[in-house]
Amino acid sequence: MAPVLPLLVRRVDGASDLPLPSYRTAASAGLDLRARAFVVEGVEATRVALPPGARALVKTGVAIALPPGHVGLVCPRSGLALAHGLGVVNGPGVLDEDFRGEVGVLLINHGAAPVELERGERIAQLVVVPAPRLDVREVASLDDTARGDGGFGSTGRA
Repeated sequence: MAPVLPLLVRRVDGASDLPLPSYRTAASAGLDLRARAFVVEGVEATRVALPPGARALVKTGVAIALPPGHVGLVCPRSGLALAHGLGVVNGPGVLDEDFRGEVGVLLINHGAAPVELERGERIAQLVVVPAPRLDVREVASLDDTARGDGGFGSTGRA
């Protein structure tokens, strides 16, 4: 079993009624993030009907301090994607270890109908993974591999 690391969470003003990020099951990889407010075209509201093709900044009501050496990945919820076509615009969104602001999620409606969302709904999940620091070094060549420089689609469909 993986070690349990602390995730320090601060509720922002106006979010004391919302649950903290939490795992839905004992084996879940992602912590559910909930909506505090929706910002569409500069207007903030506690509920929204997101039209097809539209985006919203969803404020979650929490700021976090990730464990040292880790990054938070804000990922879509598969149930919302399947049922409504909702995704994370920059999915996954990246939360750096030193970010201390309110966690926001950029949702987009890829579906064919407006999606109604309201305060308190689970809108995304946060997956925390190790993020080692790398020593970037320029070289004249790289080692050969079986794949080589084959890119998009080069490994086939099977």
